[in-house]
Amino acid sequence: MHELRISDAVNRNCPWSGDPIKEDSLTLYKGAVVGFCNPGCRDKFEKAVNHFEAALARVAHANS
Repeated sequence: MHELRISDAVNRNCPWSGDPIKEDSLTLYKGAVVGFCNPGCRDKFEKAVNHFEAALARVAHANS
């Protein structure tokens, strides 16, 4: 995996706090670099995304 760069982020402010994003708090989501103000906000986002994607997968499986 390539190194994530703040210059590639699709946002400039943290979606949780509104504070400026930082280089150590980036993640890749659906091919896009998303930035956060600290690793805690980044991890909170990843946990939420994983939770909802798993729920959607269960619903899709139940409906097939």
